[in-house]
Amino acid sequence: MAFLPGLVLARRYHDEVVAPILRGRLPGLRYAAGLLDGGSEVLGLDTARSTDHDWGPRVNVFVGLADVAAIPRMRAVLDADLPTEFLGWPTRFVGDDQRLGVADAAGTRHGVTVDEVAVWWRRRLGFDPMAGVGTADWLASPTQRLAEVTGGEVFHDGLDGALTARRAALRWYPPDVWRYVLAAVWTRIAQAEHLPGRCAEVGDELGSRIVTGGIARDLLRLGLLLRRRWPPYDKWLGTAFGRLPGAAPAVAVLAEATGPGDWTRRQAGLVEALETMARWTDETGLAAPVRARAVPFHGRPFLVLRAERVAAALRAAVTDPALRDRPPLGAVDQYVHSVDVLSDATRIRRVADGLWSGTVTDR
Repeated sequence: MAFLPGLVLARRYHDEVVAPILRGRLPGLRYAAGLLDGGSEVLGLDTARSTDHDWGPRVNVFVGLADVAAIPRMRAVLDADLPTEFLGWPTRFVGDDQRLGVADAAGTRHGVTVDEVAVWWRRRLGFDPMAGVGTADWLASPTQRLAEVTGGEVFHDGLDGALTARRAALRWYPPDVWRYVLAAVWTRIAQAEHLPGRCAEVGDELGSRIVTGGIARDLLRLGLLLRRRWPPYDKWLGTAFGRLPGAAPAVAVLAEATGPGDWTRRQAGLVEALETMARWTDETGLAAPVRARAVPFHGRPFLVLRAERVAAALRAAVTDPALRDRPPLGAVDQYVHSVDVLSDATRIRRVADGLWSGTVTDR
């Protein structure tokens, strides 16, 4: 069958199937619905390849606190009344994808979940943005999760805009948090930018390429942050960066830096990418412009940006003393790469909060 983007499929499933069931069987019910809970389709990046597992008609349904008692009835009605397929796609899935509901006797799950809206957000992010988003909340939120919950689509918001308001609260960082997170990326770059040249100098081409790849990854995330886009996880990082306005030259030089060429070509591409991101940083107006250009590293025969200058300018512009005095670690996904942590809001919060209190645990 012809591929249909997941968000289009989900909207039609809500409008043509889920909404008529809920309104017909539970008249007067106030609810919201959308698709916000992950998957390539939420980011608009799904393709025909995405359909080979855990893909199909899905909808997230939400109710307010006053209607929590109706949730079991809603789930029972949907279990009984949802069709077995929609537009040729099966509506039940085999597997343990946590986005889906409870498995039935056959071990399959349909793709319509029902939750109290505040509970869903706390489970997804570790806090409810309707209560306000503090600095600790921002720094404990992986950008992949922020991309998901602010991406996707709301199909219906019958909760007086409660679902839409929560998404709006997470649209982007406050200025000081933005500065702090950017400074953390530049600090990471400053700590590594001299290493590709040193590796190459002693004949370690593999090491040079590996370190260059790490810097390139940081530059992709940095570029997205500078253009006010939540960086997705690695599968879609290059795709998302490449879609930024004006990113094509940076894509080309990063491809050169990470390509098969020798060290001189690698350095040329990396230096140009670093200078481009430094210029983009200056253009945000978040800090005094640095106008950073590449210079030799302590007289050695390779170039660096001295990225610590950019980080220092950003940190100097932070007005919140508590944030300015924090070590330049940034948000949780800048120093934690474990999927098992980043996909669990409880673990994320323990790590992020415990880091500053000195009591990181996992019980």
